[in-house]
Amino acid sequence: MVIGYTTGVFDLFHIGHVNVLRNARSLCDKLIVGVSVDALVSYKNKVAVIPFEERIEIVRACRYVDLAVPQDSMDKMDAYNRYKFNVMFVGDDWYQSNQWESLEDQFKSRDVRIVYFPYTQTTSSTLINETLENLRTEHSERSQ
Repeated sequence: MVIGYTTGVFDLFHIGHVNVLRNARSLCDKLIVGVSVDALVSYKNKVAVIPFEERIEIVRACRYVDLAVPQDSMDKMDAYNRYKFNVMFVGDDWYQSNQWESLEDQFKSRDVRIVYFPYTQTTSSTLINETLENLRTEHSERSQ
């Protein structure tokens, strides 16, 4: 059985999230998804719009996900030790970064493959948040 693992914030769940989960599930028999807890989201100097408890339930409801778990650490080896996955899925924005090249070396010794998926350019939670903020500003300015 091939066990896959991926992680994310999954804030403002959108088509990019669906694409990652669908593609990941097509390459494994069981997909485990780590959903970043609110405290961990701050590592990107961000705040999730949707609280963790709701985000993890949304991910659990996705038909491509077999198990959604809290991600409370960025330590991928700790996740490996917990879930014993064979393949890890990550966005291609991390491809050839120092952090992921080091992780690839560590995972190779454990026969874990890293698969990089293309980042969805047209939709992201950041873009949705920026669009909403612009709309709110425009509306506020028109109301005055």
